[in-house]
Amino acid sequence: MPYYRRTRTGKTFFFTLVSYNRRPILCTDSVRQSLRNAIENLRKTRPFSIDAWVLLPDHLHCIWTLPDGDCDFSTRWSQIKRSVSRFSSEVVLDPASRTASSCKHRESTIWQRRFWEHQIRDELDFERHADYIHFNPVKHGHVQCVIDWPYSTFHRYVRDGLYLRDWGGENVVDVGRE
Repeated sequence: MPYYRRTRTGKTFFFTLVSYNRRPILCTDSVRQSLRNAIENLRKTRPFSIDAWVLLPDHLHCIWTLPDGDCDFSTRWSQIKRSVSRFSSEVVLDPASRTASSCKHRESTIWQRRFWEHQIRDELDFERHADYIHFNPVKHGHVQCVIDWPYSTFHRYVRDGLYLRDWGGENVVDVGRE
């Protein structure tokens, strides 16, 4: 069994999570509400801030900042994924996709087993990843303009004056993740 290296220091991270077999289920009302509830409930006992976020039909990207001295994002994601799976299973569980391994590990068919994480190194790295997150719906052809995608912190960034409403032209940086 491989042992995946995880960061032991630092506190701001970029994440990518993908739905099981890239099924386009993450933007359904049930999953979105379950995800929102799971995060709200978890933040009561294991706080973190969401610095940037985009939810697409088959994956999500986000940047979190954890409290000083805390880098346990794996437990947080495990609890979020478990909660979403429990409260959305009647809508998105796909028994035909279950494998012997997923049954053995009592996994749902909502999430891929693992996720991608990257520790944000500095302000430029943060900006590039936030740009990548917010431009992702355009990159994948879901919308023509970033402002048109509803499941993103882009709207908060516009409200706070960090982006213009028409941001997302030719100068967007692609950090090459997915």
